Amino acid sequence: MPKISIIVPVYNAAATLPDCLKSILSQEGVDFEVILVNDGSTDDSGFVCDSLAAEDSRVTAIHQL
Repeated sequence: MPKISIIVPVYNAAATLPDCLKSILSQEGVDFEVILVNDGSTDDSGFVCDSLAAEDSRVTAIHQL
């Protein structure tokens, strides 16, 4: 189990989310997980969250309506 959970609220952030997550995942020396919480976005944020979670096992996507 990771020592730190980083929760990223996501709402219509498809354009900026990849850079945000890239910055978080580049951190070294800490055991962490990233939880992306898509809160009913109306853009492609949900798809981006799922794509990023599929690329890295430290990332989890949660979708709320």
